[in-house]
Amino acid sequence: MMAAVPVNDTIRNKLSQLPHKPGVYLMRDRFARVIYVGKARSLRKRVSQYFHPSRQQGWDLKLKALLEAIEDFDHYVVNSEPEALLLEGKLIKEFRPRYNISFRDDKRFLLLKVNLQDEIPKFALTRLKQDDGCEYFGPFAHSGSVRRTLKMLRTRFGLRGCRTHRPGELDYKHCLYGHLKSCCAPCVGKVSLEEYRSKVAEACTFLRGQTRELVQELEKEMTKAAAVMDFERAAELRDMIRDLDRTTSRTQKFSRMPQNFPLAIDPDRDLAELARILELASPPGRIEGYDISNISGTFKVSSLVSFFEGKPDKSQYRRFKIKSVKGQDDFACMAETIHRRYSRLLEEIAQWRDDPAPDKKPGPALPDLILIDGGRGQLNAACTELAKLNLQHVPVIGLAKEFEEIYRPGIPHPLRIDHSSGALKLLQRVRDESHRFANSFNAELRLKKISESLLDEFPGIGQKRKSALLQKFGSVQRLRKATVEDIENTPGFGRKSAAELYEFLRKRSNSSKE
Repeated sequence: MMAAVPVNDTIRNKLSQLPHKPGVYLMRDRFARVIYVGKARSLRKRVSQYFHPSRQQGWDLKLKALLEAIEDFDHYVVNSEPEALLLEGKLIKEFRPRYNISFRDDKRFLLLKVNLQDEIPKFALTRLKQDDGCEYFGPFAHSGSVRRTLKMLRTRFGLRGCRTHRPGELDYKHCLYGHLKSCCAPCVGKVSLEEYRSKVAEACTFLRGQTRELVQELEKEMTKAAAVMDFERAAELRDMIRDLDRTTSRTQKFSRMPQNFPLAIDPDRDLAELARILELASPPGRIEGYDISNISGTFKVSSLVSFFEGKPDKSQYRRFKIKSVKGQDDFACMAETIHRRYSRLLEEIAQWRDDPAPDKKPGPALPDLILIDGGRGQLNAACTELAKLNLQHVPVIGLAKEFEEIYRPGIPHPLRIDHSSGALKLLQRVRDESHRFANSFNAELRLKKISESLLDEFPGIGQKRKSALLQKFGSVQRLRKATVEDIENTPGFGRKSAAELYEFLRKRSNSSKE
């Protein structure tokens, strides 16, 4: 059996405080980078297992490497295991840890949507929530459960499952749902549209969690089936109750990373230490970090991330497409970014000062510290632009990756501090976040360019219809998941052209898989 991984005092103290509740945990290395994200039904049991000796730690090389790299961890408590699964997926996409594989694709959790403005509304599964006036339910962590629940909803409430946008008599003639009596067939007048809409409203109420009566009814049926030894039917009803519970249980939605997620052990202490090391007058309340990303001089972008009191302030994040730089020149890209950012910020500050409103809110302000991802060259480019704007008084430093050296204006030798320092770990978090934000923007532009070129191959499509598609669906990847009816509702498309585009994208998707 392999010996236990050494546990430092920080980890030991945190382990003793972990609750027996569901949640997610983040493992960090000595540079405070997130290297693994996991979920747990019981945080105390799951996280403690990493620091107990076991045979698995000996033969699983990936696990062994992970354990040797762990220097700290954070955790976040949620209400249920499905919530933990949802948050785990969100955080893996956010941090992209090196030891995680799952959730790194663009897959999203399932949602149920219904457009109550349609003449004959229908429920459908989707992975993309749009601002299109539809009502959405979810996301759901258990895709199988929500699919079975939707099937039960259609049968119980007589809802249509056909894909036709406006079904009629000809559609009903070939409709399996109608002939199996699982649809009340409003398309041929078997029920009035008002009656059908009331059934849709009942289904919406059901999906909002008001399922007590139905569950009680199913439990009675299950008991009766078990009493007459119809165990197959009883098991089917049991599974149905479980699916209902999974689908309609309330879960917290994590559209963004929780604001109170622990990103530092003691931000106040780290900021105070940083002020002492950099000889600042006071701890920097707001830190702005910058990074450049490009692929061989193409798709040149830059990022600005903002940390307030040691925590990310995502409302102040900014992304820039580099406009004036030709070829690959990171120094010039940094100069353009700094000039555009602070010339605009100075204008915003001047406008706020000239506003005579007596009850105006606190206005924009310059950061207390600027962090450049890079060494002497990037720092000098930033300082030159700040001097042109008369902002040479704003503290600015560069952080080089290789040896984690801190470069300061006018000082020839870089500053090296202990890698266990909280101040350095804070700077690394800002630097790594700016790097992640810039790279994600670069990848987004490249993917968009590649995807848009696919649309250009569709015969007869012009810039106007292409723009309408991208504006509605956001990307070709999401357009691939759209139905013919969704495409038909896009300006410039009719039924025939929508069906042709749907078939074109389907064939291209199949050929790419082959």
